[in-house]
Amino acid sequence: MGFDVVDGPEVETDHYNFECLNVPADHPARDMQDTFYITDNILLRTQTSGVQVHAMEDNELPIYVIAPGKVYRRDVADPSHLPQFTQIEGLVVDEGITFGDLKGTLDYLCKQLFGEERRTRFRAHYFPFTEPSAEVDVSCGICHGEGCRFCKGTGWLEILGCGMVDPNVLSMSGIDPEKYSGFAFGMGVERIACLKYDVPDLRMLLEGDMRFLRQF
Repeated sequence: MGFDVVDGPEVETDHYNFECLNVPADHPARDMQDTFYITDNILLRTQTSGVQVHAMEDNELPIYVIAPGKVYRRDVADPSHLPQFTQIEGLVVDEGITFGDLKGTLDYLCKQLFGEERRTRFRAHYFPFTEPSAEVDVSCGICHGEGCRFCKGTGWLEILGCGMVDPNVLSMSGIDPEKYSGFAFGMGVERIACLKYDVPDLRMLLEGDMRFLRQF
């Protein structure tokens, strides 16, 4: 689809991990991404979104990039959370980009990942660095949208978050929001793998149990 792959530091500054993403020091959204601090201003990144900021500062427009990498949060490992996981984020900044471009891109992505027969839906959500923002669901592959235990009776599985890049984020990276617009999305690789292969617990990907791994 024309995206370049970029990477960035796993040890990041507060400026790139939070401030440039519209999350100042007193913003309550920081509570959702409690992380590991090395100093007051240096931390293990909670998201690969900081790579997007670097890309906006360092590259000429238009920008079409994918940023994969490890991220860290002070979460207790359970069936749906890990303190270290792999995230992939995408960023597009160009003239005339709309929410329709975002929906078309992610609908295509979901069909490539899960199958042409799978449907997608977008639900309004909140992220500090995008506006409007949405969560993206894909129809359950086990019950085909009818409702089952795997999808908790809803017929849908939540897979990623996305939205239009907030004008403040563009401005802080030196991009004119009156001329350019963009969209961003992010997903956890381990979560996508579990949903694709019907794995009930993220921890099973890390335990090294050969009985589990030989299935793949």
